[in-house]
Amino acid sequence: MTALVAAAFLVPLGSTLNDQARDEALADAARRAALVTGTLAVSTDVAVVGRAVEATGGDPATRPVVHGLGGDPGGRAAQADVARAGAERRSLVVEVPDGLARLDPVVLGDQVAVVEVFVPTAGTGGGPRTWLLLGGVAVALVAASVIVVDRVAARAADAARGLVRAALAVGDGDLEVRVEPTGPRELAEVGYAFNRMADRLVVSRTDERELVADLSHRLRTPLTVLRLDAESLDSDDTSVGSFSEDELDRRRSIRRIRQAIATLEGEVDVLIKTTRKAVAQDTGPAMCDVSEVVRDRMVFWAALAGDQHRPHRVLGAHVRIPVPVPRAELAAALDAVIGNVFRYTPQGTAFEVAVSRRDGYVAVRIDDAGPGIANPDRALRRGASDQGSTGLGLDIARRVALQANGSVSIDRAGLGGASVVMLLADPEATPRQVNRFGLVGRLARERDAGSRRPWYRPRPEGD
Repeated sequence: MTALVAAAFLVPLGSTLNDQARDEALADAARRAALVTGTLAVSTDVAVVGRAVEATGGDPATRPVVHGLGGDPGGRAAQADVARAGAERRSLVVEVPDGLARLDPVVLGDQVAVVEVFVPTAGTGGGPRTWLLLGGVAVALVAASVIVVDRVAARAADAARGLVRAALAVGDGDLEVRVEPTGPRELAEVGYAFNRMADRLVVSRTDERELVADLSHRLRTPLTVLRLDAESLDSDDTSVGSFSEDELDRRRSIRRIRQAIATLEGEVDVLIKTTRKAVAQDTGPAMCDVSEVVRDRMVFWAALAGDQHRPHRVLGAHVRIPVPVPRAELAAALDAVIGNVFRYTPQGTAFEVAVSRRDGYVAVRIDDAGPGIANPDRALRRGASDQGSTGLGLDIARRVALQANGSVSIDRAGLGGASVVMLLADPEATPRQVNRFGLVGRLARERDAGSRRPWYRPRPEGD
C-alpha cells in the first residue's frame, strides 16, 4: 500500500518576484508531480514511470525526475535535500540554481522514492501565504486521490486474479475451488455467483453418478435371478454325444444366454465400481447402518431362498450399527457374497447372515452349508476362482472392507461350508490395538455356539 503524506513549506523568494506568476508555476509543478506520484503508486517499472514523465509535457528541462529507482536520474536538487524529503516523508520546496525544486516523497514498500520538479526563476514569484495555501491544497488532493485509487485498484486487481485462477481450475476439473468475494461490489457479486455455480456443479455431478450407481445396482438383482434361472437349464455341452439339429440349436442358445448374462454381470460390476469410486471422491466419507442394509437386502434374498428351498436366518441385525461405508457400497458387497452362495452351492443349501461388533470392529459374517472353498487365499485374489468365475464378488467385499479400514477372511463355517467375514472399523468404538485374527476366532466360536439356534425356513406352498 502506497501512502503519501503531503505538506507545503515555503522558501522566501525575495520581493522582486511576481506573486501571481510564481503561484501559477508552483501549482503547475504540483500537478505534474501528482501525475508521476500517482503512477508510482501503481507501478515502479522504469518504462511506465518514464512514460508518465513524458506525459507531463512542457520543456524537457523542467520535466520531473525520480530519485530512488536506481541509476542517476539527474535533477538540480542537492542530495542532502532529497534525502531529507525522503527521511521526513513530506514535500519540500528548496532553492536550486536558477529557480526552485519541488520534492515530493512516495513510499514504495520499504523504500521511498522522491519526485523532483524544477521551477525556473524567470517569470515567477509569489508571496509566502498564497504559495502555502495553493501548494497545500494541491498536495492534499493528490494524496487523497492516490490513496483512493491505489486501494480500489489493488482490491479490483486481486479479486479479478482470484476469479481467473478459480475459473481455470474449474475448467481443469477441480470443482472444489472457491473464491473469496472481494473488491468492488460488482466483482464481489461475480464471486458469489461463481461459488453458487461451483456448488451446483458439484451437486449435479454427484447426483448423476449416484443415479448411475443406483441404476447399476438395481440391475444386479434381476441379473442374479436370470443367471440362476439360466443355470437351472439343461447342459449346453455339445462336445460329447450325438444330437439332432434342433437339440444342437437349443444347447447353443442356452450357451449364448449364459455367456451374455455373464458378460452383462461383469459390465455392471465394473460400472458400479467406477461410479461409486467417483462418488466417494466427490462426497468424502459416508456412513450407513449395517443392520438396516442387511435387513433390506435379505428381503430379496429370502424370497429367492424360498424359491430354492434354502433354510436361512439373520442374526444380530436388530440394532443400529453404523459403519464408515456408503450404503450402496455395503449393499453391493453383501449382494456379491450372498450371490456366490446361491451360485456355487446346490439348491436347498442353508445359509446365514450375522452382524456383531466387538474390539473396535463390526463383523458381517455369511456362512453356508455348501462344499466350502478349497483355497481361501487364492479366492481372495482378484481375478482368481476355483469355480471358473472372475472372482469379482469377493474382490468387491474386500475393497469395501479396506475402505472401512477392515479386512475380509474366509474360514470353515459351523454349517460345514464356507464362512466369509467382513471386518469394518467401528466408528463409535474407543481406538485401541486389537488382533483381527483373534476377533475372527471368537466370531467362529460364537458362530458354532449359535448354530444350534432354530432356522428360518421358507413357508411351504399351500400353508
